[in-house]
Amino acid sequence: MALDSKLLELLVCPVSKASLTYKKDSDELWCRASGLAFPIRDGIPVMLEEEARQLTQSERDSLKD
Repeated sequence: MALDSKLLELLVCPVSKASLTYKKDSDELWCRASGLAFPIRDGIPVMLEEEARQLTQSERDSLKD
């Protein structure tokens, strides 16, 4: 299920307050600043730090400009 682009514009990382990148293949929202990946379950982003996972170094590197 695709995430609504308008919703993505409004959401920020609850830890760093930075913008998020939607990763369709893993159905997650990634934050470069905090290094966290937030899951999307049944089309709903779970924006809780305790539900997030740490991005690997290669995942973080893929977010760099």
